[in-house]
Amino acid sequence: MKVITQLGITAALVLSAAAASAHHSFAMFDLGKDVTVDAVIKEVQFTNPHVWLQILVKDDKGTETEWSIESGAPGMMLRNGWKPSTLKPGDKVTLTLHPLRDGKSGGSLVKVIVPDGRTLGPGAPPAN
Repeated sequence: MKVITQLGITAALVLSAAAASAHHSFAMFDLGKDVTVDAVIKEVQFTNPHVWLQILVKDDKGTETEWSIESGAPGMMLRNGWKPSTLKPGDKVTLTLHPLRDGKSGGSLVKVIVPDGRTLGPGAPPAN
């Protein structure tokens, strides 16, 4: 019985470590490249485990595309100047992000100039 319990505990630890490792991977983002876009906020999902920004970006022809931008954990962002009300639908912003490696419309937030002029990142102290 002891062996079965120990095997169960070991399996649970191995599986949870794999899940934690996968959760914190940034392999899908090109961390060596920064892209800056002017956008309009469509939606802010200020929930665990990461805050997501849905933004609308116009291309050179005026065609609007929705992008999904991953940011930091809500608690980390709160400690660094963010509030759930910092960005609202319709706000015009300038974002810098690490793009998705597969070329799809999205990325990992580097920084954003919010409507009041401050520059905020996902986890770094506010620049202004």
